[in-house]
This record gives sequence, structure tokens and C-alpha cells, in this order.
Amino acid sequence: MDEQKVRRDRNMGANLRVLRRAHKLSQEKLCAELQRRGCDIGRTAYAKYESGELNIRASVLIELRKIYQCSYDDFFAGLDGEEKGERHT
Repeated sequence: MDEQKVRRDRNMGANLRVLRRAHKLSQEKLCAELQRRGCDIGRTAYAKYESGELNIRASVLIELRKIYQCSYDDFFAGLDGEEKGERHT
């Protein structure tokens, strides 16, 4: 089986890191909480979400929103380019 390459897209990793740090959680503690909530994820995989090497699963994003008590918009902030003064028409 060939190794599947991750196609580069807009990376929400920085937003994931900011949210995690704002809640004073280590990657290990966050992964333990995600596992408690039924998401089978280890620290290595989560680190790849933050670095943009792995696309985040929707189920993980749903649980992160509950943990952080935030809006989904917080995960996507700045990814459309408009917050940096760029406009797409």
C-alpha cells in the first residue's frame, strides 16, 4: 500500500495551539480528555494537527468545541485571508 500524502490546505494548527494554551492544557492532558470523551487520539497525532501535518477529524473538532466552550469560528479564524486585509472576489 502506498503512503498517503497529506494535501496542503489552510492550516488551523495555530488556532488549535492558541486555544489549547489559553485553557492551560498540555497536549497530553488534552488528549486524555478527548479519549475520556470517546475520541481515540494520542499526543503524537494531536501534535500533527497543530503542525498541519494531519487533517483534524470532525469528531475531534466537535469535542474540542465542547471542551473550550467556543465557536467553530474560533478554529477557522484568519484562514479566509480577510482578517489580514486580503479580499477574495
